[in-house]
Amino acid sequence: MKTQTKDIQKDLTPKDAHRNLEEGNKRFVQNVKAQRNLKEQVNETSNGQFPFAVILSCIDSRVPAELVFDQGIGDIFSVRVAGNIINEDVLGSMEYGCKVAGSKIVLVLGHTKCGAVRAACENVEMGNITPLLLKIKPAVAIISSENKDMNDQAIERVAIKNVQLSIEKIRTESSILSEMERNGEIKIVGALYSVTTGEVEFFN
Repeated sequence: MKTQTKDIQKDLTPKDAHRNLEEGNKRFVQNVKAQRNLKEQVNETSNGQFPFAVILSCIDSRVPAELVFDQGIGDIFSVRVAGNIINEDVLGSMEYGCKVAGSKIVLVLGHTKCGAVRAACENVEMGNITPLLLKIKPAVAIISSENKDMNDQAIERVAIKNVQLSIEKIRTESSILSEMERNGEIKIVGALYSVTTGEVEFFN
């Protein structure tokens, strides 16, 4: 597998970038990794980087973005925060990845059995965790209004809704990214990773 270069990145469309992620996850699930020389990629990226994707995911140790999408050094920008929430710093990182560094897709990746989502559903309050969980509360409110019993299934629906609301926030709070999406320069998509199967389900 070739290291991402400026020319490779330039020739990629947002649709190509999306397909790269889908195919990478298929390889991961099948335990068939693309052949790449990581040491060589270290050398080849030492003077510059040209990632094709920006992936916002949770800090959960079971969801390492580079691995679950079978990507190498220099392929993706990985933004990680508990609950894959949106804030000013995350948006700034995404804007840098796309507008400055040329990435073609923004992926918000939630996952099943998310501790941050469950904590938000259970009204956990603790130090700086409290304001972080407040950013997941809008998804909790929507799902809890439809489900009197916040069981495991409902909590998984909160994880999905949280991804969808994060995408809405990207579009409403980042004029840079929303304009790039309107112009067809990037795609903004959501997905859910299963910690049970390793599969990523992309949302329409």
